[in-house]
Amino acid sequence: MTISLVKKMVHNHAVRTFFGPLFLMAVTPPIAILAYLINKDFSGSIVQFIHACMDQGFFNILISAWKPLFWGNQIAWTMIVLFSLFQILLMRLLPGKQFKGPLTPKGNTPIYKANGILAYGVTLATFLILSLGFKLFSPSIVYDNLGYLIGALNVFSLAFCLVLYVKGKYFPSSSDSGTTGNMLFDYYWGTELYPRILGVDIKMFTNCRFGMMSWSLIILSFAFKQKELGILADSMIVSVALQIIYCAKFFIWETGYLRSLDIMHDRAGYYICWGCLVWVPSIYTLSAQYLVLHPVHLGFGLSSAIVALGILSILINYRADIQRQNVRAHPKTVLINGKKPVLIPVEYTTIEGEKKESILLASGFWGIARHFHYVPEISGAFFWSLPALFTDFMPYFYVVFLTLLLLDRSQRDEKRCQKKYGEGWKLYTQAVPYKMIPGLY
Repeated sequence: MTISLVKKMVHNHAVRTFFGPLFLMAVTPPIAILAYLINKDFSGSIVQFIHACMDQGFFNILISAWKPLFWGNQIAWTMIVLFSLFQILLMRLLPGKQFKGPLTPKGNTPIYKANGILAYGVTLATFLILSLGFKLFSPSIVYDNLGYLIGALNVFSLAFCLVLYVKGKYFPSSSDSGTTGNMLFDYYWGTELYPRILGVDIKMFTNCRFGMMSWSLIILSFAFKQKELGILADSMIVSVALQIIYCAKFFIWETGYLRSLDIMHDRAGYYICWGCLVWVPSIYTLSAQYLVLHPVHLGFGLSSAIVALGILSILINYRADIQRQNVRAHPKTVLINGKKPVLIPVEYTTIEGEKKESILLASGFWGIARHFHYVPEISGAFFWSLPALFTDFMPYFYVVFLTLLLLDRSQRDEKRCQKKYGEGWKLYTQAVPYKMIPGLY
């Protein structure tokens, strides 16, 4: 086989869409379980883990760790089923205003019920009342069964994504569906943009009501476990408090999230659904998991500074998202920092060939950089990881992952907008020349 032929294969779309998803689906489940294992058995130290791999062999460690956890246990499966049913009931029964998602390329408009922050409050209160008030289970139940939960969630998610693949191929909820002919890629990327099962919007369930909702319960359980083991350290209180505030911000802004890139353009497959059902519970919670066995005393001064900077990051991220959301809703009347917003009109053509107009915000936080809102999101994650200090790497694994994720997302969004808006996007990049950090990137 010639070198030129090899180069052609590397750049061939069919090859990329086979080996790319195959590679990611092969490595992400082991990473989820290894992250848990390194925190639990190797003190969160990558160095200790590498030394163990040199002595025992990487695959021997992986298999010995994963084998007893792979299928989960009865407690883990019970928690998954009950939590899923509870969240579906909250989605359906709690009051909330109806709101519309963005118009899809095929002309469909998803409809949701805005009751996220109410569901968040009910979920946290229910967990605390049932565990502390009625003592139906220990509040540390999640930490005590974490490995089994990750194993069970992985099995559940893989099967769930298969159901979504079959449903989208044969029983789609709308015309925003289809397959490429590459089963592996379709399983990975998804076959439907907005699948619904028995009236339940799947993306809203997996991304918001399972992934994001479980995040706070998991870290609360970690805090109770640390208290059970001795004393609840101020480092754990700071880390958990900032994450709970961040999750609360998410649910306050949930209607905006359902108009974001994740929802508007990414189909419901392994990439999105497995990520929210497994990656979020196992990776996003790593800093608090680490602190369970590594309590750090920060003191009042350092704790206060971290909390203040963390809350400031979360508020800036929220304000940036709200500015754009308000401009979209009321472009003629809204004010940004007391002034009329700088708006750049753009045109685009739908897949049906219809000409449409839109606007791009070039003032407020969106005049600083085109994706400036990613900066405070990353800094917020850094500040709720900072209470672990810098002894080990694992508390910062999520920060590194989030940075890479958002850099990639900004690149994807840039390419999509350039293709969609053409000259209009060129004018916008001239008005706002930097992607994320002024003067740097």
